[in-house]
Amino acid sequence: MSAPGGPPANGVPSPAAIRKATLRRAAVAFGAGALGAAYLWHTNPHEPGHLLLPCPFRWATGLLCPACGGTRMAYDLMHGDLVGAFHDNAVLLILGVPAAAYMIGRWLYAGLRGRRFRARLGACGNAVVLGIAAVWMLVRNLTG
Repeated sequence: MSAPGGPPANGVPSPAAIRKATLRRAAVAFGAGALGAAYLWHTNPHEPGHLLLPCPFRWATGLLCPACGGTRMAYDLMHGDLVGAFHDNAVLLILGVPAAAYMIGRWLYAGLRGRRFRARLGACGNAVVLGIAAVWMLVRNLTG
């Protein structure tokens, strides 16, 4: 038996607790995302000299990683420049943005109904994602 308001005796959270945790996490993520978007809105990553995190892979190797250009892509999308966003990172725009939106939607849908959602790709899914990332990295570094 557990104390009122404490964790359940069996260690499994109730649907109400899952909903509350989902709303809290979503609010924190939304707030952090809004702050980051507000900063990025006023900071053009196409121009040097701004306080933006550099890609550690590019810094160490001089090569573009599969996600390089993601910050510039987000800036261009926020300013309505779809062509510029496509130019910055086409694969991330076409595959990554919809996949992230889908996963966030699934997480919210399950959480607000009191269920847990854990994204699982499996071995085949992981191989596909890594394969796409490797091919995209090769293409963008070999074509300049």
